[in-house]
Amino acid sequence: MADPDANTTSESSMGPSFGQRVAKTVKMRFQNYLDRSTPHVAGRWVFLLFEIFIYSIRVYYIKGFHIVTYALAIFILNLFIGFLSPIEDPEGEGPLLPTSDKGEFKPFIRRLPEFKFWYGCMKAVFVAFCCTFIPLFNVPVFWPILLMYFFVLFVLTMKRQIKHMVKHKYLPFSFGKKNYAQAPPVAGGKGKITKNSKAG
Repeated sequence: MADPDANTTSESSMGPSFGQRVAKTVKMRFQNYLDRSTPHVAGRWVFLLFEIFIYSIRVYYIKGFHIVTYALAIFILNLFIGFLSPIEDPEGEGPLLPTSDKGEFKPFIRRLPEFKFWYGCMKAVFVAFCCTFIPLFNVPVFWPILLMYFFVLFVLTMKRQIKHMVKHKYLPFSFGKKNYAQAPPVAGGKGKITKNSKAG
């Protein structure tokens, strides 16, 4: 009778299976491509717009899956709010955001970084595109109502976000920190340090 412990030991010594090795290789290469695309902000967003364009053509051609499109729009809106929001809530932790040009420079730190915002949109559009091949998600609905409801939701959400920005006096963008440059030399004296503001 064969020893089950010996079989387990022999299987573990063989290492990962072929499928596991392939999946690990694909995952590593995909992560490598993501890391290389990080500095190419404009190119990444152009590719996202192209992906949205392909999805729009697909939905327009089959004239359906309006529920999927509505869910996609709500998800992207939620990501966008995270992109505009600070990582710390000023109402809970006090004045953590820069409110004037005096004092120490504190850059705006987003709750959702730009890269994660883009990557979340990419994945959402891809999943929505795949869902258009599944008839189960093609629920008949009067799409103008969904469009109007999304428009109202978008206006109310952005109005609340803008009020939050005005109340706590911050913008979801950082314009750089102050630096000090050497002034041109003056005759009979040394150069004087002047204060500049550099765009970030």
